[in-house]
Amino acid sequence: MTQISATAIKEFFLKDLVATRKLARELSSILNIGDILTFKGNLGAGKTEFCRAIIHALGYNEDVPSPTFNLVQIYEPQIDDIDTPSIWHMDLYRLDNPEDVFELGIEDGFDTAISLIEWPERMGKYLPSEHLQIFLSMDDIEGSRKISFEGSEYWRVRLNNLELPNA
Repeated sequence: MTQISATAIKEFFLKDLVATRKLARELSSILNIGDILTFKGNLGAGKTEFCRAIIHALGYNEDVPSPTFNLVQIYEPQIDDIDTPSIWHMDLYRLDNPEDVFELGIEDGFDTAISLIEWPERMGKYLPSEHLQIFLSMDDIEGSRKISFEGSEYWRVRLNNLELPNA
């Protein structure tokens, strides 16, 4: 795969879970089928919570469990709902070998859905180069987070107007 240079695009300091959910909602408004978002951060940094907020913002109101044990959770819209995209939420923490990712059928998700990937480094060289990388880290104040986005010029243009709405 062609290596695309990733650079820092945006950075947010979020005071609480409400602000985190608002940012996820704003981000979800610009997502399209074929978009691949990766989430990095220590255990407990909020990767799954951010993914959950994106999934809810995209129209899925059901419970959104962590896909830690089954590795992939797929959300499909109702048959008459043409405005809601499919979502593939992956947690690759338990993936042993990068090649195992193909057993999950994720190429289908890359082509037909919005893909949210936690622990993307487990994919090794199989991670598509044109993805948006989202780093999450805990801040000093309880419940607060720092979230930064890295990606190519393609993502820089798409995220140009992304701002955190007023609380």
